[in-house]
Amino acid sequence: MTSEIVAGLRAAQPSPVGVTGARGSEYGELGRQVRHASLLDRRPGWYCARIAVNLGLLAAGWAAFVLVGNSWWQLGIAAFLAVMFTQFAFIGHDAGHRQIVSGRRASNAVGLLHGNLLVGLSFGWWLAKHNRHHSHPNQIDRDPDIGAGAFVFTPADAGRRRGLGRLLTSYQAYLFFPILLLEGLNLHVASVRELVGRRGRLAVVEALLLTVHFTAYLAAVALVLSPVRAVVFVLVHQALFGLYMGCTFAPNHKGMPILARDEPDFLRRQVLTARNIRGGRLTDLVFGGLNYQIEHHLFPSMPRPSLRRAQPLVRAFCEARGLAYQEAGVLGSYGEVLRWLNEIGAPSRHPGRENRLVTAGNLVGLAPRLRTSQGARE
Repeated sequence: MTSEIVAGLRAAQPSPVGVTGARGSEYGELGRQVRHASLLDRRPGWYCARIAVNLGLLAAGWAAFVLVGNSWWQLGIAAFLAVMFTQFAFIGHDAGHRQIVSGRRASNAVGLLHGNLLVGLSFGWWLAKHNRHHSHPNQIDRDPDIGAGAFVFTPADAGRRRGLGRLLTSYQAYLFFPILLLEGLNLHVASVRELVGRRGRLAVVEALLLTVHFTAYLAAVALVLSPVRAVVFVLVHQALFGLYMGCTFAPNHKGMPILARDEPDFLRRQVLTARNIRGGRLTDLVFGGLNYQIEHHLFPSMPRPSLRRAQPLVRAFCEARGLAYQEAGVLGSYGEVLRWLNEIGAPSRHPGRENRLVTAGNLVGLAPRLRTSQGARE
């Protein structure tokens, strides 16, 4: 894992592996159109302004925390800080893909400061994991984001569950949002656990930044709040942080076709497994640009403010080639995620029930979506 983390920091985005032949030239043509429109040009001014605003809001939040003092009104500040932590995580995500600056060291510095220091998450651990996801989205045994954990996303993983795990899988669609309340704490624990066994200068830097974050965070809470209010504040803050994070990442791929093996080319591998979220500028802000998941996966280094401009170009390109371009509203996207989780868990609730998940070639999906994907490939 340590070598993967170092490699991830050296190569902040996957290359379009497998882009060869006639289909490979399609991605090359799309890339030329995107570059011609200057959509891959860095936007440092935009990011400087966004980071400055975020820092100002964070400072205002902690100032309000001190001024309000030992009061239950602090729970409102906990909710506000949960939003700000997620907004900082979005900047760390963009830094990991070198959207802000092209240099590796500068990108890593931004990522470490936002991830480890400001949010309390290991940037190196997350980036190594995230790069594997980008290289093989929704691919069984290769995408860590669909590996069995609190939720399972494939019939095979569901079939292996026993005891309490099987019971949780049975009702995972109903437990989806409640379990997301634990995601913030899970990310913190995973970050610390990953750093425990690591060696080298990067591990030391990450550990020091995490130590500063947790020390300052817990000291502030302990000094201002009574023990009971302090515990409740931390629980509310971390629960809402996890819920917000989970709600912005889950709609991107969950409920989309799962690949049993690599698609033959980068373009189809990225488009068929991603879902965009329809909306306006507010949606862009709330989702941190992840609502343009198709464009982001095709061009990971594209700066966040350019994704909206790239969308009509990419959509038209896909439609001209009969390639399914999936979009949904915010509520509709959550509905698709929940339907998928429910279908995966249904056989555990009703033994002997036939699973409505169908398989064709190397795609696994719900029948209506699968037909759309098949038609796009014929």
